[in-house]
Formats: sequence, C-alpha cells, structure tokens
Amino acid sequence: MNQSQTQGSAPVAATFDELFDGQGTPRAKAELLVERLKEFGAAELFAHQRAAAAKLRDLGITFYVYGHDAGKEKVWPFDVIPRIFDGGEWATIERGLAQRVEALNHFLADLYGDQKILADGIIPRELVLKQKGYLEACRGIVPRHGSWCNISGTDLVRGGDGQMYVLEDNCRVPSGVSYVLENRAVMKRTFPEVFEGLQVQPVEDYPERLLQMLLEMAPEGVDEPRAVVLTPGSYNSAYFEHSFLAQQMGVELVQGSDLVVHDGRVRMRTTSGLVRVDVIYRRIDDDFLDPKVFRKDSLLGVPGIMDVYRAGRVAIVNAPGNGVADDKAVYAYLPRIIEYYLKQEPVIPNVPTYLCREEKDLRYVLENLEELVIKPTDASGGYGIVIGPKASKAEIAEARERVKAEPERYIAQPVINLSTVPIVTEDGWDPRHVDLRPFVLCGQSTYVLPGGLTRVALRKGSLVVNSSQGGGSKDTWVLGTEEVAR
Repeated sequence: MNQSQTQGSAPVAATFDELFDGQGTPRAKAELLVERLKEFGAAELFAHQRAAAAKLRDLGITFYVYGHDAGKEKVWPFDVIPRIFDGGEWATIERGLAQRVEALNHFLADLYGDQKILADGIIPRELVLKQKGYLEACRGIVPRHGSWCNISGTDLVRGGDGQMYVLEDNCRVPSGVSYVLENRAVMKRTFPEVFEGLQVQPVEDYPERLLQMLLEMAPEGVDEPRAVVLTPGSYNSAYFEHSFLAQQMGVELVQGSDLVVHDGRVRMRTTSGLVRVDVIYRRIDDDFLDPKVFRKDSLLGVPGIMDVYRAGRVAIVNAPGNGVADDKAVYAYLPRIIEYYLKQEPVIPNVPTYLCREEKDLRYVLENLEELVIKPTDASGGYGIVIGPKASKAEIAEARERVKAEPERYIAQPVINLSTVPIVTEDGWDPRHVDLRPFVLCGQSTYVLPGGLTRVALRKGSLVVNSSQGGGSKDTWVLGTEEVAR
C-alpha cells in the first residue's frame, strides 16, 4: 500500500477512527496490522475482498431482508479490514457488559417478583407495566440460576470523543453471532497473511460455550439434558444463524410442530417416538411461544409450553418476558437500575437520552428535532428512526406529528458521530461508520465473547449500519497480552 492510499483512510472530520489518529498515523494497537496491510497494493487488497465475498457466497452465508424484493435472500456483506481492540480496553468493555447483564437480571427478577423498584419510584410503574414487552403471564417465574438474560447482544458505539457508549440492549432474541464466527473463518481462509505477528483472541469456541450454558439452565435433577433450537422456519431473516448454531452445537433444529406437551413435559417428535426436551433455545418472539397464553393464532409455538415452563420442567432461553429490558424507554433508566441493585456507577455510559413521555424532555425534543435522532421505543433493526440532521423538512414535520400524538412511544438522542474503520474500495481505503454488538452468555457464570459483530455502514457518510438497510460487517479482533504490551 502506498502513502496516498494510507492517507486515504484517515478519519473523516469530527470522528474517531479506530485504526488511525487525527494525523493519519496508525494507533498503537493497529501498527502491526497497518504494517502488514501496507505489503499489499490496492489491487491485491481488493482481490482479497472479492475472494472473501465469493467464499461467503459459496458457503451460502446469507440473510433475508423483509419487504425487499419479496424478502430476497442476500449474501452476507463483509469487509476484510478488521476492527481492533487491545486487551486493556476490552477488559473494561467486558466488565461493563457483565455489570449491565447482572443489573438487568436483578431488574427482571424484581419486575416479575416483588416489584420493589416500582414501589420505590426508581422507574415509573406505568412505563414498564403498560409496554408490550411486559408479560403478566411470567409473574412469579424464577429461571434457573436467576438468569433471565442468557444470551444478550448489547449494541455499543464510540463517539467523536473516543468514549464508548451503550446504544441499546438486546436481551430477547439477539442475532448476529453466527456472522461473527463466519467472518473469522472467512478471514482465515482468504486472508491468512494478515494474522501474522498478531495474537488475536479466538472466537471459535462460542458454540461449545453456548451449549454448556444451555445445559446449565436445564431443570434440576435432569442427568443428561437435551437441548434444541426452536426456529420459526426457513423464511425467517435469521434462519441461517438458527441452523448454523444448531449444527455447531450438535443439537436438533426444530419448529413448533416438532414439539408437543405430553404428560407434563415438552417432547420432540422423532421417528422412534416422543423424546423429552429439557432446554429450548428459542428464536421466536414471546407472542408466538404458546397460543394458549399469548397469540391464539400462532402456529410457530407449542400449545401448553408455558405451563411446563412455569412448573420448572423445561427451560426456555432467553426467558419469556425479558423483552421489557429491550424497550428504549427502560434503557434510559439503566444507570438508575445499576445504582439501585448494584450500588455502582455504570462502567459504560448510556448515550444521553430524552424521554418524550416527560413534559420537559418533550418540549426540548420538539424544539430541536432537526438536531436529534428520534427512535420508537419498541422498534429494532433501524426501522422508524429519524436522523434529524439528515432528514427532509417533510420527514421532520411527520416525525413531529408522530411524537406529539404518542410521546410515550418515542425517545430522542443527540447524533453520535459513530467512529470509523476503513473499508476496501477499488481505489484503496475509505473510512466508514461502525458500531459493535458483543455477545454475552449468562448461566451459572458470565462469559463475554472476545470481539463481537462490528457492523459497518457501507454507504459513504451513512450512520445506518444495519444489514437490512445496506450495512455490512467486519471481523472484530481483541488482541492478547503481547499486543497490549506494545
């Protein structure tokens, strides 16, 4: 790589670049990587990029986009320049994620138990009990080990000040970890040279750790627990991940029609008869789990499964009802939740957030819509978001009317100019905005996967990183102790 190409990857104005400082000099953690990449010219680097895309296509690593060309299946978009964390910074992130999951487990246990946090006025009662993520049917249930958030994917962003922030929590059915594993595998197959001299922490043991956590959640007294992955079917946007994780763990991938409640247990239909199922890693939303309790028209779940779950004769992972923790209004109260249960300050702060349900915040938001990001509290995937500085006058006017009509459904945040990492283009490197979704497993203990899913906005200048809206991904490296010492 020549000097002009290196300069071409310098950060855009008012952003923090993960690999280069403001003068275009490689950061200490990235020196070896940049040195390695300099050995390749633009054409050769782009050839590696094409090879990675071809490998993803050949392996059938895909995702679905609902409402786009009739839910067209697409090859997973990937860029070969990795994102790097040194071990010291990652240790802080690990600590912050573990703290957050611990606080959320306490919160959910309390919410579906004595509701002390509501009685003490730490969080408004109506904010929680009236949102669709709260399930009265789960009141009184106590998951094994007190773990409601067995698999979480907390979205992190770094601002222009270099500070890492929590953007949102994903505790219900977070997706993306299969792409973390496949990104690493594709990098090693198509670009092994880039790893030379770097001690990158492995991610390949995640399926083994996931299975171990699932079996830890099995009902007490079960000697040889059986786990399954419950999928809504092959047309789900994350079906690749469902089948991938089931295959990697060596467990059955099932649909609701494959399971039945019989003699007080959940059982799986097989060619040799019914066999007991002890742990269900469900990849369907709460509403569809049990037509006897939730949506009566659901064909995706298992009639009567909630009775078995309540009786403690099957584990459902993640626990039904924990979607209340994903609500963006609840997110705004997480610092208070951490203080209430753990008597600690958050290790990783939230993005400053305005609750439109509160009169003072609503007034500020309506006066400053052009400068803020407006988000529905119950949406995901980047849908329904209005980015004020990039919105048209018509879009601002429409957002204003929606917020005024239902203020309790919206929050607002300042625009975070997401940090950047270069991507490969035909002309060399060019910076693009990124976020990060690390994955945390929580059973008897807590494990944070070293790295996570770095999502990248492939369109120049875009802040939207979701794959469903044109984003891509990168391999995420956490360096070992040798690189930290550099």
